[in-house]
Amino acid sequence: MCPLVNTKDLIDAQEVAGLLRLAHPNSVSTYLRRYPDMPRPVLDLGAGRPRLWLKPQMLRWARARQAAANTDTSSRGSR
Repeated sequence: MCPLVNTKDLIDAQEVAGLLRLAHPNSVSTYLRRYPDMPRPVLDLGAGRPRLWLKPQMLRWARARQAAANTDTSSRGSR
Protein backbone atom coordinates (compact mmCIF):
# COMPACT_ATOMS: atom_id res chain seq x y z
CA MET A 1 0.00 0.00 0.00
CA CYS A 2 1.33 3.45 -0.91
CA PRO A 3 1.70 6.08 1.79
CA LEU A 4 -0.91 8.82 1.80
CA VAL A 5 0.24 12.29 0.82
CA ASN A 6 -1.49 15.53 1.69
CA THR A 7 -1.75 17.33 -1.64
CA LYS A 8 -1.27 20.66 0.17
CA ASP A 9 2.28 19.52 0.95
CA LEU A 10 3.23 19.04 -2.72
CA ILE A 11 5.44 21.68 -4.32
CA ASP A 12 6.92 22.02 -7.79
CA ALA A 13 10.45 23.00 -8.86
CA GLN A 14 9.58 26.68 -8.79
CA GLU A 15 8.60 26.49 -5.13
CA VAL A 16 11.64 24.34 -4.31
CA ALA A 17 13.84 26.97 -5.98
CA GLY A 18 12.19 29.65 -3.85
CA LEU A 19 12.79 27.69 -0.63
CA LEU A 20 16.44 27.19 -1.55
CA ARG A 21 16.82 30.79 -2.76
CA LEU A 22 17.80 29.68 -6.24
CA ALA A 23 17.45 32.13 -9.11
CA HIS A 24 15.78 29.69 -11.49
CA PRO A 25 13.69 26.51 -11.14
CA ASN A 26 16.05 24.69 -13.54
CA SER A 27 18.73 24.97 -10.84
CA VAL A 28 16.79 22.39 -8.82
CA SER A 29 17.96 19.72 -11.29
CA THR A 30 21.55 20.77 -10.67
CA TYR A 31 21.00 20.45 -6.93
CA LEU A 32 19.56 16.96 -7.39
CA ARG A 33 22.78 15.89 -9.11
CA ARG A 34 25.10 17.78 -6.76
CA TYR A 35 23.59 16.80 -3.40
CA PRO A 36 22.80 13.09 -3.00
CA ASP A 37 21.08 13.77 0.34
CA MET A 38 18.55 16.16 -1.23
CA PRO A 39 15.02 14.78 -1.04
CA ARG A 40 13.92 13.20 -4.28
CA PRO A 41 10.62 14.09 -5.93
CA VAL A 42 7.69 12.00 -4.73
CA LEU A 43 6.27 12.34 -8.24
CA ASP A 44 8.46 12.35 -11.33
CA LEU A 45 6.65 11.85 -14.62
CA GLY A 46 9.82 11.92 -16.73
CA ALA A 47 11.71 14.38 -18.87
CA GLY A 48 9.86 17.62 -19.53
CA ARG A 49 7.03 16.62 -17.20
CA PRO A 50 6.19 17.82 -13.69
CA ARG A 51 8.13 16.76 -10.63
CA LEU A 52 6.70 17.29 -7.17
CA TRP A 53 8.37 17.27 -3.77
CA LEU A 54 7.00 17.17 -0.25
CA LYS A 55 7.39 20.64 1.25
CA PRO A 56 8.07 19.40 4.81
CA GLN A 57 10.97 17.25 3.53
CA MET A 58 12.43 20.15 1.55
CA LEU A 59 12.12 22.54 4.49
CA ARG A 60 13.94 20.09 6.80
CA TRP A 61 16.69 19.60 4.24
CA ALA A 62 17.08 23.33 3.59
CA ARG A 63 17.26 24.05 7.35
CA ALA A 64 19.85 21.31 7.87
CA ARG A 65 21.98 22.70 5.03
CA GLN A 66 21.70 26.21 6.44
CA ALA A 67 22.65 25.02 9.92
CA ALA A 68 25.65 23.14 8.52
CA ALA A 69 26.72 26.21 6.54
CA ASN A 70 26.42 28.39 9.66
CA THR A 71 28.44 25.91 11.71
CA ASP A 72 31.12 25.72 9.02
CA THR A 73 31.33 29.51 8.79
CA SER A 74 31.53 29.99 12.56
CA SER A 75 34.25 27.34 12.93
CA ARG A 76 36.39 29.10 10.30
CA GLY A 77 36.24 32.34 12.25
CA SER A 78 37.59 30.71 15.41
CA ARG A 79 40.95 29.71 13.88
